[in-house]
Amino acid sequence: MLKKTDTSNFRYFLNVVDCQQACPAHTPVPEYIRLISDRKYTESYMLNWESNVFPGILGRVCDRPCEPACRRGRVEEEPVAICRLKRVAADNKEDIKSYLPIIPSDKNGKHIALIGAGPASLTVARDLLPMGYKITLFDREEKAGGMMRTQIPAFRLPETVLEEELDLILDMGLKTCFGEGISSMKSLLDEKYDAIFVGTGAPLGRELKIPGRDEAGDHLSIGIDWLSSVAFGHTKKIEKRVIVLGGGNTAMDCCRTARRLGGKQVKVVVRSSLEAMKASPWEKTDAMAEDVELIGNHKPLEFVMREGKFVGVLFEEVQSHYDDDGKRTLIDTGNTVLMECDKVLIAIGQDTAFPWIERDIGIDFNQWDQPVLEEASLQASIPKLFFGGDAAFGPKNIITAVAHGHKAAISIDLFCQGKDPVAERPVSDFNLVSQKMGIHEWSYHNKIKQDVRYAVPHMDRKQAIKQLASEVELGYDEEMALAEASRCLNCDIHTVFSESICIECSACEDICPVDCINFLKVDDEVEQVSDERVLSQLRVSDINPQQEILISAPLKTGQLMIKDEDMCLHCGLCAERCPTGAWDMKKFTLKDLKATIL
Repeated sequence: MLKKTDTSNFRYFLNVVDCQQACPAHTPVPEYIRLISDRKYTESYMLNWESNVFPGILGRVCDRPCEPACRRGRVEEEPVAICRLKRVAADNKEDIKSYLPIIPSDKNGKHIALIGAGPASLTVARDLLPMGYKITLFDREEKAGGMMRTQIPAFRLPETVLEEELDLILDMGLKTCFGEGISSMKSLLDEKYDAIFVGTGAPLGRELKIPGRDEAGDHLSIGIDWLSSVAFGHTKKIEKRVIVLGGGNTAMDCCRTARRLGGKQVKVVVRSSLEAMKASPWEKTDAMAEDVELIGNHKPLEFVMREGKFVGVLFEEVQSHYDDDGKRTLIDTGNTVLMECDKVLIAIGQDTAFPWIERDIGIDFNQWDQPVLEEASLQASIPKLFFGGDAAFGPKNIITAVAHGHKAAISIDLFCQGKDPVAERPVSDFNLVSQKMGIHEWSYHNKIKQDVRYAVPHMDRKQAIKQLASEVELGYDEEMALAEASRCLNCDIHTVFSESICIECSACEDICPVDCINFLKVDDEVEQVSDERVLSQLRVSDINPQQEILISAPLKTGQLMIKDEDMCLHCGLCAERCPTGAWDMKKFTLKDLKATIL
């Protein structure tokens, strides 16, 4: 028999709020967008700051895992501009000092060391400092920020924005030791720290060992090292003909930076097809708009030298073949092409590197030379040691590093209290609050706008490539921001059903614009909605197995109410039409958002 859906756990409702679920830090996206719609920019910023810690930074450079998940993309081509609306809150906020947590002068007696001043470590500091922890932060660089400072160009992330959000944490009272790289984990463990967090990122750019690598010398540079050199002002120009090897976002940053430093003919060459490139679609669009040529299906064979001079890169054309599991194999065609250039930037990936961690002190490493961690707590084989960000499982992105920081902070706090960071982790509760303001009125704007996504204004491209530090994206003005915010479908406001007062009139079924509500007679022996005896009765039978199905208890007639959450637009028409109030629109709020991070 089909069982009533268990909605007692927050996971059910979180999984329906696709954007929030897709965010590694579970940022409450619809709520902060509603605050923007009400011009409450400061409140929206602080809601973001609580979860993603760097709203101004991430509002510009986040990888946006939330946007492909956005339910708006199911009714039209483009999702809500979630990321760029985050920037709106950051750009329009007022003074937030009064909103920041109070740091107790009386400490709790526990001292934590943070290694690396990137987003993961700074998030740990942001969470633990208000709890009375004493924190010392080490970084080999002279300034905080990690890869946010060294690998993201200023034309995407202005230094003023970076500094402002870093200072919010650095000014919370931690001790900073910049320009002091840790050379021995053994020595650090011997010091009287109660716990140590490692957030050193993935600082090692991958090499490309093909013939001619050594002979080409200075004509070749590792992409992340080159970007860092540009960021710190050591590199101020580049040769006219540039090839960037690699198809990720680092490659996009390399090619666009090369254009600004004098590259006239800049090409990005990848083994895969252009469609399969790892770079975000908007990054590829921005690169091509700045006259960067993207070339797919070419595998580098050799760095070519002639009479002691560097000539360029020899490639073989390849074809991508995918098996039934989607695994790609490159098939050589035998056709080769020489692409002449003066400079090659190698951006084919990054790896973690721990030369300063001795291998005989009890820390377990896996076959990829990464620390073996308890996934739920990020705790290493030495109990007082925790890892996070790219240092934990390899390169990801800023928002994942932030999520790791929250997760590790919980673990460190539990460990310092003598508790088990896995078995005794907190579990979040949640609230569902009715949005009724009257019989047919709600406390939020539930009218669905048909507007297509609003494009973010950019500065003139010809001017942009002449200025290394001028931000290319100008951001939304208020009128555009409010219009874009109104495209949000308020997915955190759920349709909640009460069987006891339903009279089975089917008014909700009739008015639903996407046919997601069904009243069905189901045989007792049926156990799954995917059973053909159920599917054949559904108004829309194309079930998404990754999304929730709301199944009621048997109603008075023995029917079941079955609602497909994947189809639902959260428009509230069912609740407006219901004559008994069996349907209600209730806002979902997590009580301990950080405890929900897996």
